[in-house]
Amino acid sequence: MLAKTLSALLLSTFLFTAALAAEPAKTAGPSAAVSTPSAPVSSPAMAAPAAPTAGPVTAAPAPAPTKVKPNRAITITMFMAIIAVTLGVVIWAAKRTTSAADFYAAGGGITGLQNGWAIAGDYMSAASFLGMSGLISLYGIDGFMYAVGPMFSFIAILLVVAEPCRNAGKFTLGDILSFRAAPKTVRGVAALSTVTVSLFYLIAQMVGAGKLMQVLLDIPYRVSVIGVGVLMVGYVVFGGMKATTWVQIIKAGLLMTGTVLLAFLVMAKAGMNPIGFFNDIVNSQLVQDHVRMNVLKDVVAKPGFDYGQRFMEPGLFLKNPLDQISLGIAWALGAAGLPHILMRFFTVPSAKEARKSIVVALFINSSFFFLINLIGFGAALYLTPQLISSVDKGGNMATLLLAQKLGGGAGSFGGDVFLAFICAVAFATILAVVSGLVLAASAAIAHDVYVNIIMGGNADQQTQVRVARVTSLFVGIAAIIMGLAAEKENVVALVALAFAVAASGNFPAVMLSLFWKRFNTAGVVGALVVGTVSALSLVMISPVMTYPQKIADDAKKVITTLEKKQAEGAVLVEKDLKALDKARADFQKNDGGTSMVGLKAPIFPLKNPAIVSLPLGLLAAILGTLLFRDRRAEEMFDEIEVRQITGLGISKASDH
Repeated sequence: MLAKTLSALLLSTFLFTAALAAEPAKTAGPSAAVSTPSAPVSSPAMAAPAAPTAGPVTAAPAPAPTKVKPNRAITITMFMAIIAVTLGVVIWAAKRTTSAADFYAAGGGITGLQNGWAIAGDYMSAASFLGMSGLISLYGIDGFMYAVGPMFSFIAILLVVAEPCRNAGKFTLGDILSFRAAPKTVRGVAALSTVTVSLFYLIAQMVGAGKLMQVLLDIPYRVSVIGVGVLMVGYVVFGGMKATTWVQIIKAGLLMTGTVLLAFLVMAKAGMNPIGFFNDIVNSQLVQDHVRMNVLKDVVAKPGFDYGQRFMEPGLFLKNPLDQISLGIAWALGAAGLPHILMRFFTVPSAKEARKSIVVALFINSSFFFLINLIGFGAALYLTPQLISSVDKGGNMATLLLAQKLGGGAGSFGGDVFLAFICAVAFATILAVVSGLVLAASAAIAHDVYVNIIMGGNADQQTQVRVARVTSLFVGIAAIIMGLAAEKENVVALVALAFAVAASGNFPAVMLSLFWKRFNTAGVVGALVVGTVSALSLVMISPVMTYPQKIADDAKKVITTLEKKQAEGAVLVEKDLKALDKARADFQKNDGGTSMVGLKAPIFPLKNPAIVSLPLGLLAAILGTLLFRDRRAEEMFDEIEVRQITGLGISKASDH
């Protein structure tokens, strides 16, 4: 019966997508910036590209369209191939998912190698694949800092968290934190934190999927979000962790294949000469013009100032050094507190395999993020920042445009196939990440809240699996509804919030629970509540939120400049007339507007709050522990320490 249900889902999805493929493409609308919301940053509005000034001019690339235009038939065929393979995996996994351990942790039967690829697939999101390369193409080294940051987070996980978490827990974050603390209180707070992180991250991925399909294939936003949501729910409800794991492995393999191939083509075009490659970037007149006019806003070039070299120095995007430090804190510690990453340690049979999985994931992720840098800098050189920002002001289409160009150009068979493949990889990336997030959120609700709080741990296996599947269904439906409602929101803030909450609340709670003898219930609750609330509050008043009044003020400057030009007798060219019309519309629409929390301008100056929220969460954990001492928690520390080292109580002791 289950196989028939999944087969019907596959057939209906095929017919639905085929119908979309048969529709004639809609007339392309304005190529206004549609930033993939899962990107890690929100880019400021770019000025219209100016004509190159006099000076050494490198060969300009051939003109390209101002919109990514993949071959609809080829792209949807590749999408369908990925959907068919992954749904086949779900059917296979569903027959082997009979217990709660199967649903939440694949029965502990995933090898370290498989789990390493799955962790990599869970962690490498569309933000990494599309957002970071675009950021590098527009802001140079600042984007590079975003790309290398995730590597350090896996070092923290490898050295500190992986083995103890696998040995001390069972399925969820609540299992780890509640061992020495008041179980119901801690599980409730941990579940709330898990759902908060997962949903914010999940909404960003859902909106990212909707925007990606809308921009690439002219599929309506709502149809895209619902379609991705249906697939996501099917993966998790029927297949559980086993299906999710293999979807993530497939996605990671596709992503690495596309990334390696694209990076190889970039370096091949540069003659496999990295020194010459970066020299060409620094000497590119178009890169220099972009830095001067669009980033630094220097209308007149400063004598003797090397704008090309400035592209290779930090501070073009993260102008405040504290922002760089705060970003580093969130990257380095945030992943160690992400619930859907922590869950992966429970899928392996031993602590040895847990360590192995992190080593594998670290190697894959390090390779991926290194290659993303080559792709981003290659896009800056071979596409130019002006072209990239004209298609999408956040730079999120840079990878797709570069794939099309290096494959042979727009309209060529090679260009269409390579672009379709990269688009399909981005689609698979979103599917894999959202599946892991739904599973983490549903596990927190079903396992922590229902089974352990409401039922007091007294629920048979069949009931646990049924509740888990029902919970996954409702989490998926909630994600679809919130994704539809968040279409026009700046969901970049949600991703920043997810990492900030994980670093500020979850990470201190996990670390202290595993390694501080006196740590207790008050400490756990203090870390989770204060870390979560402070991160949430600071993000809501930070520059990553959308401030309509700032948009209006920027538009007013454009209006004033161009109207003054007209008053002096100059005739505006078509480009300036369009800019003036757009500025007037933006001013009228946004003047007097406020952000989601009623602000006209940010109060907190940093884009990432971790430098403030992490110390607050840690301080709350320490104060709560010292003020409300718990003898039972201290007495049970020896037991959890033994379990961390040996794995007793979870599985057979590992060889050390």
